Amino acid sequence: MPSDLVPTADAAKAIGVDRRTLQRWVKEGRVKPTLTTAGGHHRWDVEDLKRQLREMKRR
Repeated sequence: MPSDLVPTADAAKAIGVDRRTLQRWVKEGRVKPTLTTAGGHHRWDVEDLKRQLREMKRR
């Protein structure tokens, strides 16, 4: 796993939302994690997540 990927809680903190909010956005298809582990845990590239959020706001 690339070292620059962070778990959901850290990604959520980086963008100023609760981890449950980020998990809900994934479930709703609003954002996609960079990686999903074999155990089903999401890993995020924070810059990519921020890009996805900018695109989400444009819609």
